[in-house]
Amino acid sequence: MSTNENIEVFSQDSVDQTFPEGSAIIELIDVKKVYFSDGVPTEALRGVSLKVTRGEFIAVVGPSGSGKSTLLHLVGGLDRPTSGKVLIGGNDINKLSDDKLAELRNEKIGFVFQFYNLIPYLPVIKNVELPLIVKGVSSQERKERVLKLLEEVGLKDKAFTRPTRISGGEQQRVAIARALINNPEILLADEPTGNLDSKNSMMIAELFRKLNDKGRTIVMVTHNLEVASYAKRILYIRDGLIEREELKA
Repeated sequence: MSTNENIEVFSQDSVDQTFPEGSAIIELIDVKKVYFSDGVPTEALRGVSLKVTRGEFIAVVGPSGSGKSTLLHLVGGLDRPTSGKVLIGGNDINKLSDDKLAELRNEKIGFVFQFYNLIPYLPVIKNVELPLIVKGVSSQERKERVLKLLEEVGLKDKAFTRPTRISGGEQQRVAIARALINNPEILLADEPTGNLDSKNSMMIAELFRKLNDKGRTIVMVTHNLEVASYAKRILYIRDGLIEREELKA
């Protein structure tokens, strides 16, 4: 499905080339995750093994409670496995200190969630530049980088508008721009179209596909099979296990 013709994406040269093409940028080895509530264990993941090579676009689908969001959080270093290994760029996250893990996330991974998590009283440009402020980037460089990125996602004309005055689809594109502002190689998306109508969902899916075409590695969790169809590989997860996968032509 076609989408906003004004939406462009980073050139291939702008994507971090740290991990060689074809190498496993993400690897899970017999990963288990157990949560406890009032002393009662719940197995969210029951021995998942997975390799994601650089430049892949993977969709993870499954019913609520299947473990797909847990999988994404582990891949993003937001949580640690109970057992097994999660390797990000060859780094075993269980062997990294909290500070080193945070550094890895900030440098290599961008996150997009179902809820946009924008600051409503700040204009779009200020929301997108927040990660750059944390890094100590100068105000002039921040402005230049943010405006360029907003142009690439078709929102330069909304730069000085507050999030409350733009549509849900536009807010999600702002959130995607914020996730990309540090130019991470990996983009993780947890139900990115969960709050959007069909038209805006397809627009976000098309934007992800264009980002992937330019070299970005994307892992996306979704309930929406039509959105999932934009990925190159679909993993079907149920009861904490990957049941099967589908490769797209």
